Amino acid sequence: MEFAASSYYYAKKRQKEPSDREIRDSVLKVKIMAVWEGGKGRKLLGARKIWLLMNSEDIPVARFTVERLMRELGIRGAGGKRKRPPTTLPGDPADRPSDLLDRDFHAVAPNRRWVADITYVHTRSGWVYTAFIMDLFARRIIGWQVADHLRAEIALDALEMAIFVRRDEDLGGLVHHSDRGVQYTAIRYSERLAGEGAVRSVGSKGDSFDNAAAESLNSLYKRELIDLKEWEGVNDVMLATMDWVQWYNEERIHSYSGDIPPKKYEEAYYQALESGRLASSSQM
Repeated sequence: MEFAASSYYYAKKRQKEPSDREIRDSVLKVKIMAVWEGGKGRKLLGARKIWLLMNSEDIPVARFTVERLMRELGIRGAGGKRKRPPTTLPGDPADRPSDLLDRDFHAVAPNRRWVADITYVHTRSGWVYTAFIMDLFARRIIGWQVADHLRAEIALDALEMAIFVRRDEDLGGLVHHSDRGVQYTAIRYSERLAGEGAVRSVGSKGDSFDNAAAESLNSLYKRELIDLKEWEGVNDVMLATMDWVQWYNEERIHSYSGDIPPKKYEEAYYQALESGRLASSSQM
């Protein structure tokens, strides 16, 4: 084969034993992971900052080596926020109702205060939107809809579901609170609420704190469901959302409702009301 036997045995030995570079790479990977996680699990640092920090801690390493090892580890620094679509399209100011909650998201009984909002989901097929309506008493989701558009129908469909869920209950005097989105100031939406005896409320200051309870629900939805996988499109998001809402209402404990699921918290309220242990909401 025209090369020395010693060269053959040396090559076979290299196959069995790691090289100096491989040993050093293994050590560096451990140190890179430690710096990348920052000791707090934040995982924000990119190759340049890791390279600078390692050298400042007397761990000499080239920047391209850090970049190579980070690729092998499958890690990277936090990039800029992905561009997101607007979900709040301001309606006509002349049609805007007052803010009747003034950032007070407490309710003494079911059907006293509802909050509504729309959030977005990135899928391989494009943006998908989810509308929620939540009763503030137990933080129970009573209406929702998923669609691939931001037309008024997405909010109206969620409202229709909420009204159906509460079909045996009196909604007179209900305060329905939302952001300034045109979906919630649409004539059909306003008329549907008025038909149930409910009144509209819209955040006056125009920031997330004006609808903080709904924003908090959106965050839970993203963290507990949406951020866990890649989504194909509107259909799989809709099916997953249906399962998540059922779990959220019936199984997930909520600190606001005494560490029991929202639906059970409401049921306990009605049982106490029927037994005379609790005054009705109209007397409170």
